[in-house]
Amino acid sequence: MTTILVVDDSKVDLVLASQLLARAERWSVITAADGKQALELVERLNPDLVVTDLQMPEMNGLELVEVMRNEFPRIPVVLMTAAGSELIAVQALERGAASYVPKTQLNDSLVDTVRRLLESTEEQAHRDRLQRQMTEVAYSVDNDLNLVSALVQEVRELIRSRHLFEENECVRISTAIDEALANAYYHGNLDVCSDLKEEDAEKFYNLAAERRTQLPYADRQIHVRVRFTKDALEVVIRDDGKGFNPKSLPDPREPGFLERPCGRGVLLMRSFMDDISFNEVGNEVRLRKHVRRIADAALLGSESTL
Repeated sequence: MTTILVVDDSKVDLVLASQLLARAERWSVITAADGKQALELVERLNPDLVVTDLQMPEMNGLELVEVMRNEFPRIPVVLMTAAGSELIAVQALERGAASYVPKTQLNDSLVDTVRRLLESTEEQAHRDRLQRQMTEVAYSVDNDLNLVSALVQEVRELIRSRHLFEENECVRISTAIDEALANAYYHGNLDVCSDLKEEDAEKFYNLAAERRTQLPYADRQIHVRVRFTKDALEVVIRDDGKGFNPKSLPDPREPGFLERPCGRGVLLMRSFMDDISFNEVGNEVRLRKHVRRIADAALLGSESTL
């Protein structure tokens, strides 16, 4: 059953809002007198939606919205606004509240507002569930840094949606993928040598920009495959370049390696991923990260196919 938490220090308004919601649908309604008490209920009962007043003791509605956005971002918050609270209401909306209903319009608008938000949240939950059951996704993108950047963010959100890694680990994984894509872009498809970057960084980037418009470089793409298995994340990145000899890669443990302008990508990939390997041609890198800890087992449950 859908659970809604109503928060208000006014008993009259608390009863009114609660009764409106309880009578409209088969919703379970729980109540709290202030933001502090509300958070305790959120942590314990995990409601589907929160309806809150703005001006309350202990913790007001704005403070509650901020905590909800940071700690429970999947739970939408609806504000009940009163005359004189316009400024704080705008601040709350800017900081994460999903919608608002003036207290003078509770009878007319509260149930409809809550219903529409719940329908939207439920739809998103189904999409998230579907995404978690996707075991593999592939991309082939033009050799364009804007697309590369967008692809990094896309893959990062895909990984985050699986709840397999902590947020900090997702950032590290994304960094490794970003570096691998940069190598595919500059060294693979555009065939710009790392040695040139050590000699003159400006010439390196100018040559890359020039080759982007020339054949055969202009027609090359970057191919990415993201695969989720039972115990690992695997990302394979391949370019259309001629490749290189993987055995020629320097050892990142060598003295002075960190001071070099090139080789940074390989070091970060090796540091942030558990396994990194190249194909014989050298135009494909396989990154692998083992799942050591599920960050939110409740969200995965038995639904996930991983």
